[in-house]
Amino acid sequence: MASIIVVGGGWAGCAAALAAGRAGENVLLLERTDMLLGTGLAGGIMKNNGRWTVTEEVIEMGGGQIFQAIEKAYLHRDIDFPGQAHASIYDVTKIEAKIGNMLKSVGVNILIKSRAKGVVKRRNRIEAIVTDRGDEIKGDVFIDASGSAGPQRYCTEYCSGCAMCILRCPSFGGRVSLVEKAGIKEKKLIGPGRKYGRISGACSLLKSSLSKNVSRKISEYGKLEIPLPKKLVSGADSTNKSCPQYGDKAFKEKLVFLDNGHAKLMTPYVPLEKLRQISGFENAIYADPFSGGNGNSIRYLSIAPTDIYLRTKGLENLFCAGEKIGPIAGHTEAIVTGIIAGHNAVLLAKRKKLFSPSGRIALGDFVRSLHDMLAKRDGTSEIFTFSGSVYFERMKTLGLYKTDRDEIKKNIRALGLQGILD
Repeated sequence: MASIIVVGGGWAGCAAALAAGRAGENVLLLERTDMLLGTGLAGGIMKNNGRWTVTEEVIEMGGGQIFQAIEKAYLHRDIDFPGQAHASIYDVTKIEAKIGNMLKSVGVNILIKSRAKGVVKRRNRIEAIVTDRGDEIKGDVFIDASGSAGPQRYCTEYCSGCAMCILRCPSFGGRVSLVEKAGIKEKKLIGPGRKYGRISGACSLLKSSLSKNVSRKISEYGKLEIPLPKKLVSGADSTNKSCPQYGDKAFKEKLVFLDNGHAKLMTPYVPLEKLRQISGFENAIYADPFSGGNGNSIRYLSIAPTDIYLRTKGLENLFCAGEKIGPIAGHTEAIVTGIIAGHNAVLLAKRKKLFSPSGRIALGDFVRSLHDMLAKRDGTSEIFTFSGSVYFERMKTLGLYKTDRDEIKKNIRALGLQGILD
């Protein structure tokens, strides 16, 4: 039995750990905070636009257990909001324990409040990681799912300072990249205006701080759109959002709320003094980030060079998942790359051929297109997501965007991929 060490307990890390744990390997997941899922504790949007397609692809390929667990926490299904169709939204206040229990049920060991700060390396192999408590943890294969946001100094350097987001760097320490600790150079995303990184694209308000009428509408319908008078139109520069699909005109002229347990506001931040001028929001309080009236976190400051198997170039036994592999946005994107990384970690441990999905399905084309783009550029201003921007347009152009389960199943079977991740 191989030992597989996963660093980072966001959606990517949890998906990778689940994939490896279900294969019967000895899996240890290290999470630097006291809760799993990272920014998944402040998000909640699933299956909107092309995410519907790739979710069904992965289910048919045998890797859908984590999506089926998420479904049990859905508050709303088939919600449409500007530019987005058939979205489902999970309850961020209920999801974390469900995923933790699921990981434990397949034998994954979880160490919370445990941050990797270094590696023990011999030639091009990592032999162990070193935690900030000085513990040395040996393994056969490693997965870096530490993300690309933080530590605190980056939010100060590239934005308005620490916004006290769900990543909670001041409390638990900022992320540490295994890739960099192993001596491999990473990239920072170059965004619009030649600025480094992009700002997180949404924030959340406590529903209990809103008027009963506003709170009721958000809870009942799953969404609420409020037109803004010109004097109140504000927020971060939409061209520098980590989710460019939410930077359209509709999101500038009105506030768009979704019900994810809190009232999720689809803009990076709005000054609290302006927000409270709107009827029903006189007592509004931010749930995430706590300084959501002043700014938000910065992402894409740690992108590792990987191949189409998500293995780090220059290292034999380190895979990456989630935002570590490139400028990708979304829970679904993190999950599916985590599944691939976890699956390939097992294959490497068993000395079997590594897996890369066919380019004739959305999942495979997504990985290949992202890899090709990063190989051609030193930096990029494009964000890859199944729900919008350049990649969703590519999906539609190539005919990869499908919302017919039978058609997706037929395609997966024709390519010989049915159950391959199981």
